Amino acid sequence: MRPVQRVRGADRGSATVWSTVVCAALCAVFLALLAMAQAVQTRHRAGAAADLAALAASDRALRGVGPACATAREVAAAQGAALVRCTVAGEVADLVAETRAGPFRSRVRARAGPAEAAGLAEATGPAEATGPAEAAGPAAGG
Repeated sequence: MRPVQRVRGADRGSATVWSTVVCAALCAVFLALLAMAQAVQTRHRAGAAADLAALAASDRALRGVGPACATAREVAAAQGAALVRCTVAGEVADLVAETRAGPFRSRVRARAGPAEAAGLAEATGPAEATGPAEAAGPAAGG
């Protein structure tokens, strides 16, 4: 008489399969989070470069469109961005900067100039002084 061999469960080794599937799913989630973080970082870099380039162009606006946009291009390049479009009207600079990282590309528009040039000074009203100068007393002549 032969000894009876026990047949173990049909799910023998299934823990290995399940742990492999869970690890693969976690890796996919991690890769998706990395891609999202890279896209957000690209957008923020483009925004910062556009803002700085617009401020630089606005600062040089009275010298003409050429020097203003050349300065904006230099500032954008120093920030790792490319200047896509640059226009200057009076003291107001309006431009678009672009950054790329991996498969992501982000374009951001920025505008800079004095508040009076944009018509914002009337909307906000006169600025009120606060601080040590105000404590010195009323303004002369008034």
